[in-house]
Amino acid sequence: MEIILASASPRRQELLKLIFPQFEIFPADVDETLPAGLPAEKCAEYLAEKKAKKVSGQFPDALVIGCDTIVVCKDKILGKPMDKDEAFNMLSFLSGKIHKVITGVCICFNGETKVFSEITEVEFYPLSDTEITSYIETGEPFDKAGAYGIQGKGALFVKGICGDFFNVVGLPVSRLKKELEVYNGDF
Repeated sequence: MEIILASASPRRQELLKLIFPQFEIFPADVDETLPAGLPAEKCAEYLAEKKAKKVSGQFPDALVIGCDTIVVCKDKILGKPMDKDEAFNMLSFLSGKIHKVITGVCICFNGETKVFSEITEVEFYPLSDTEITSYIETGEPFDKAGAYGIQGKGALFVKGICGDFFNVVGLPVSRLKKELEVYNGDF
């Protein structure tokens, strides 16, 4: 049975190895425009499903896992920053606040689609402009939702979390393992 991760994220790849020692990587190139009126809590699921279905259409006999992670603070969705200014604005916005990290996951297998999301709350310490600028100079924020990586230097901003740490990294690996159990080892 072929298993495919529809993501180029090195963090997701490392986490998925905890479940599957071997799998293929086939990132989905999809339009990530969100439909108007979609609740913030459903956006990550929407994008994960879109990615998984696109790759599943190319590999219909494989088990395909698509994922997307967003950060939500005060009903504002924060994706990956496009440049230093956007990263600075995102981190300034998150400073001293609690925000939600939502990872949507979609599993496509045998013509069936299963979609779920995991939510983890993260609280940041108040951040100075100097702290934010120094962090941006590391280059770490640019491929991460909310402009930070909890598994890297972004950990220094975190006062606490409530929920799954690995969800914040980009894949709720324990929940995914549980969701996959319904297939009874078909893969």
